[in-house]
Amino acid sequence: MQKLKLAIQKKGRLSDDSINLINECGISFPKSSGKLVTAAYDFPMEILFLRDDDIPDYVQDGVADIGIVGENVLVESGKNVDVVSQIGFGKCRLSLAVPRNITYNNLKELEGKAIATSYPKILQSYLEQHQVQADIHVISGSVEIAPSIGLADAICDIVSTGSTLLSNGLKEVETIFQSQAVLIKNQQLSAEKNEILNQLVFRMEAVRRAQKNKYILLNAPNASLEKIISLLPGINSPTVQALAKEGWSSVHSVITEKDFWEKIQQLKDAGAEGILVMPIEKLIY
Repeated sequence: MQKLKLAIQKKGRLSDDSINLINECGISFPKSSGKLVTAAYDFPMEILFLRDDDIPDYVQDGVADIGIVGENVLVESGKNVDVVSQIGFGKCRLSLAVPRNITYNNLKELEGKAIATSYPKILQSYLEQHQVQADIHVISGSVEIAPSIGLADAICDIVSTGSTLLSNGLKEVETIFQSQAVLIKNQQLSAEKNEILNQLVFRMEAVRRAQKNKYILLNAPNASLEKIISLLPGINSPTVQALAKEGWSSVHSVITEKDFWEKIQQLKDAGAEGILVMPIEKLIY
């Protein structure tokens, strides 16, 4: 059987999350910091550890079959690959920032200004969409220091928490691109490797759904059962079982992480008691 070649970031903000996702999919491999290629023990796959900027090139050229990379890196690269799915981790944004002591009202104020960035293609496209002409200075690292050393009037860089901007006397003024990790594949992937990829995507989706949902058990008075069930649609519908205590039932269901606290309060208000919430390891539809 052929092996699917997966390229992931060797080190950086997506590396640990990519490795954890692979492990959560029930795929194990040797953990050796010095190796650039390793084979999985229990799945027909090899893992290539690369610089994030190189992943789109390797996938386009077929050296790697698939890869996990940030959308910002992918779009900036302009490589011809297919996006299989968004993975959900590594969320960040590409933003414009200016010195905190500068009054900023709108993008037109950057007309004719110098902007330092590591993402000239994305920035240029954004400026053209808004009919602004600026002088783009390409910097490979430490973009945030450009205004303080007089190299640029503004910067365009990746922002996660904003703490780096703050520590360098900058403020975020425009978000130009939202990014997260995506799974990409070579456009000429063979039928056999596509089948392996489908198996991998199935596992990844099960892990992602589990991370976004919680399993909930509660005791409900039968008089309030209809109201409580309406708050808990579950995957199809909640499981309801009679309790030994007359007039009460046990209700089992699944709720999404984003609705968690709001739902808990609504359930309590409806008369639910003994609410138990547990993480889900895998969720398969």
